[in-house]
Amino acid sequence: MSQYVAAIDQGTTSTRCMVFDHDGRVVSSDQREHRQHFPQAGWVEHDPLEIWANTQEVAAGALAKAELRASDIAAVGIANQRETTVVWDRFSGEPVHNAIVWQDARTARLCTELAGEAGPTRYQAGTGLPLSTYFSGPKIRWILDRIDGARQRAEARRLCFGTVDTWLLWNMTGGAHLTDVTNASRTLLMDLQTLSWDTAIAEEMGVPTSMLPRIRSSSEVYGTITEPAALAGVPITGVLGDQQAATFGQACLSLGEAKNTYGTGNFMLLNTGTEQVRSRHGLLTTVCYKIGPQDPVYALEGSIAVTGSLVQWLRDNLGMISSAAEIEHLAATVEDNGGAYFVPAFSGLFAPHWRSDARGAIVGLTRYVNRGHLARAVLEATAFQSREVLDAMNADSGATLTSLKVDGGMVGNELLMQFQADILGVPVIRPVINETSALGAAYAAGLAVGYWSGTEEIRGNWAADRRWEPAMAPQRREDLYDQWRKAVTRTLNWVDG
Repeated sequence: MSQYVAAIDQGTTSTRCMVFDHDGRVVSSDQREHRQHFPQAGWVEHDPLEIWANTQEVAAGALAKAELRASDIAAVGIANQRETTVVWDRFSGEPVHNAIVWQDARTARLCTELAGEAGPTRYQAGTGLPLSTYFSGPKIRWILDRIDGARQRAEARRLCFGTVDTWLLWNMTGGAHLTDVTNASRTLLMDLQTLSWDTAIAEEMGVPTSMLPRIRSSSEVYGTITEPAALAGVPITGVLGDQQAATFGQACLSLGEAKNTYGTGNFMLLNTGTEQVRSRHGLLTTVCYKIGPQDPVYALEGSIAVTGSLVQWLRDNLGMISSAAEIEHLAATVEDNGGAYFVPAFSGLFAPHWRSDARGAIVGLTRYVNRGHLARAVLEATAFQSREVLDAMNADSGATLTSLKVDGGMVGNELLMQFQADILGVPVIRPVINETSALGAAYAAGLAVGYWSGTEEIRGNWAADRRWEPAMAPQRREDLYDQWRKAVTRTLNWVDG
């Protein structure tokens, strides 16, 4: 039996390959960033060929660092940035356009047109999603409408669509055009009940079904790797959208368990078991995971567009810090935000507002406010947005979460984690293994080949590293949150049409 399982973790800003042992510990890792393209205000793109090249490099790099060969790897899993849309020629393999990233807002007008008199909930009963620039379906339509010859090639069955998992699978297996249920559930084109493409919605959205990949479970054999050469011959047996992968890696495998990932954006998921819980408070109903032939498990999700990327913006656009880690030290030079609030609605607001007309704002500025206050406001924006989502989750589920598991790049920021516990009023718990997206994909892959015997082994691998208890007075907590909600109202109705 091979000793390890590998995962390709393809995220919004970088691609990693991580190798795990049976205890879920990291044996080796390699990572490459890719460029972010901003052709216009509100537009965000990636180069799919750069992502594929980086995937090949990190796979070779991770194995080389641990002096491993393909024969040492039992299986490979994929976790990927969701909703990001790639369309390519099925014969040449060439993308017809850059990937349109999940954060991209160019389809706002199209979403309004598709909503018509029914409004943004037009497809929500079947898909669990509101019509939003966030999801893949409208992005496909934009490419077909705006790129010369694309629609004709699609109707001639020459083009493939995929989220990034599908793009990688296609390249790694020599042409398998597949996706899993978690990624398919983020397109606005999949029926949550049947777990199949809704042909009526696809037709109304102007997307030929011949472009769409076949939908599989999250844990089964997808194919055998032909490229990259470092992993040739290893089966790909697990695929999960990155936030569902993080939920799996956090061992939130029972009804009522939740996690919050702090990455480019923030994503809180609550396991609702085999029941689809319909949100009345601005959350998404989504597939959490499906293990082989077992029944699908669903989740409520609160998606926040801008959290970690706000820190990057402070670094790259304003030059206030030279590295993301510096923000904690800068924010710690002051005791509070000085009355300043930063609502980072760079491409509108996602959960629980779903307002594509919003744009970012800093409010409450006075001559008293300095760089430290702004740094603190940037961090607090993440915590306040997570509070909005947790409140909605409690209201939808009818239960009150008593603690929150957290993961992602920002959870190393202890000032932020303490403020998060304070503003939520519940303990925040960081696991020993923080790379939960990659770990979740590895678990899904390993389960399919018997590397792990079942989910009880996954639960047994999870362990807490640090716990933050709320220390803020309740009245202070609510006063700060009231000011945040007032700040949010200042961002609305900024974009016309």
